[in-house]
Amino acid sequence: MHLSNLKTMYRTHTCGELRLDHKGQQVTLSGWVQRIRDLGAVIFVDLRDRYGITQLAFYDDNPDLMQQARHLGREFVIQAQGQVVERESKNPKLPTGDIEIRVDKLRILNASKVPPFTIEDQTDGGEEIRARFRYLDIRRNPLKNNLIFRSQVTQAVRNYLTEQGFIDIETPYLIKSTPEGARDFVVPSRLHPGQFYALPQSPQTFKQLLMVAGMDKYMQIVKCFRDEDLRADRQPEFTQIDCEMSFVEQEDILRTFEGLLQHLLKQFHGIEPQAFPRMSYAEAMERYGSDKPDIRFGMKLGDITSLVKDKDFKVFAANEYTAGIAVPGAAGYSRKQIDEITKWVQRPQVGAKGLVWVKYNEDGSFKSSVDKFFGEDDFRLWSEKTNARPGDLMLILSGPKDATQKQLGVLRMEMANRLGLRKPDEFAPLWVTDFPLLEWDEETGRYHAMHHPFTSPKPEDIHLLDTDPGRVRANAYDLVLNGNEIGGGSIRIHDRDLQKKMFRLLGFSDEEAQRQFGFLMNAFEYGAPPHGGIALGLDRLVAILAGEESIRDFIAFPKNNAGRDVMIDAPDRISDEQLKELHLKLDLDDED
Repeated sequence: MHLSNLKTMYRTHTCGELRLDHKGQQVTLSGWVQRIRDLGAVIFVDLRDRYGITQLAFYDDNPDLMQQARHLGREFVIQAQGQVVERESKNPKLPTGDIEIRVDKLRILNASKVPPFTIEDQTDGGEEIRARFRYLDIRRNPLKNNLIFRSQVTQAVRNYLTEQGFIDIETPYLIKSTPEGARDFVVPSRLHPGQFYALPQSPQTFKQLLMVAGMDKYMQIVKCFRDEDLRADRQPEFTQIDCEMSFVEQEDILRTFEGLLQHLLKQFHGIEPQAFPRMSYAEAMERYGSDKPDIRFGMKLGDITSLVKDKDFKVFAANEYTAGIAVPGAAGYSRKQIDEITKWVQRPQVGAKGLVWVKYNEDGSFKSSVDKFFGEDDFRLWSEKTNARPGDLMLILSGPKDATQKQLGVLRMEMANRLGLRKPDEFAPLWVTDFPLLEWDEETGRYHAMHHPFTSPKPEDIHLLDTDPGRVRANAYDLVLNGNEIGGGSIRIHDRDLQKKMFRLLGFSDEEAQRQFGFLMNAFEYGAPPHGGIALGLDRLVAILAGEESIRDFIAFPKNNAGRDVMIDAPDRISDEQLKELHLKLDLDDED
């Protein structure tokens, strides 16, 4: 950024702008003191702003100025005026490393306490202290550059969608609470005692109403909120690239948003991927044990159920499903290493009962934990199913099919991480399609929508809604990148009668459906066009494009694992006066 032509009292240039071409110019810089080196006859000060660092030089021919410089401390905010001169000892690591400013005037704009950690790329601050002083952490290059990169990605998304004819439309943040999906964050209404708004988990119904309104290409980069049980890399508030289109089929949406990701990969990495692979949900689970598979490496699941059912090994014989993966080059693992992997899959987070291993040795022989029950001919057949090669280690799990596939999928990712197969500079996008429309919940004894209640069934499966709802496939799709779901969407129901049938399958009475979603159902009576859309998670997309998996360092002020903002200490109690205004009364122990 060039400030040379701006009339500003604080700076004529930024701290990352000056080069030898500026030699001899009189300039004014403002920024933060990064470090100070007092060599007696000369004092060097590194001045930093978000654009870079410039070295300031104070010489002993001006003792008053030298004395001023000696009163500076780290993170002081200062203004310095002086002449651009060529450095005697150049710093090739800095873009401004060929020059320095011979200061003739110094002004302290604001003093600073000694920061609680060093403002350096490699800091001595732990995660908790940096979260408390997030505004200081953002001064460091890694976090600062992440936020700049997020801004660039956001702008590129807007540019692409605008060129595709999308209209940016804001939707409300104070909406009606709905019972489907995750828990809502609710907001009490002062003007309507006993009534509550909810913060949107998604602008879903509003974007469908915009399609009824004739705004046939809608987009919004929007905050959404979910009051979920927290996980390490999930935030209670997050940002979506939210889009909807009218008069489209699934192929139109896949082509449009495949183009968006291709555009981003080309702009930020110079990669021009071809058409993305497509995989059904059933195929993804069968081959990868995951509905968001990382296809940058192999280790596909090999189903050996039919090969072990009639054997004497009771664990395999009694279970519905037995399958394994071949870990490349791991036949040399020690017993201690294999025991550690066994304990890892037995953790509650994975839930496997145990693990069978088979070493496919380099000489073509086999060694296994079940040698007493199976021979080399058996292991050779297993190796064919898992695509194992000499030098590989086969890891086998057995149990209920759905659970065991997911356990193998998690194990597959863990082994890939340990072997360094998930390279952050490789990008492998794909579409996963044909998800189940409904999933049965044993606790509630009813079906739940796998995506949301507005997702349309595949046209060829609609007849199954009356006879076998569990077999109905959704006209839905997820965009997956490097083992992460970065977006999901569907073709929506636009027919009132089909939407009513869907609500009934989900356990809503007609009265409940009308009370919760009557506004949408009524809108469908006024010429609702065929429509569909998608929402992409901006936080995760930006992180993956930057070669990271954690979203927290790409959000300016994130919550911690407990959902708290430790910087501002939120959430917090509110005063009795506020509670009274909101017609609320808390029945909590004061020590809670």
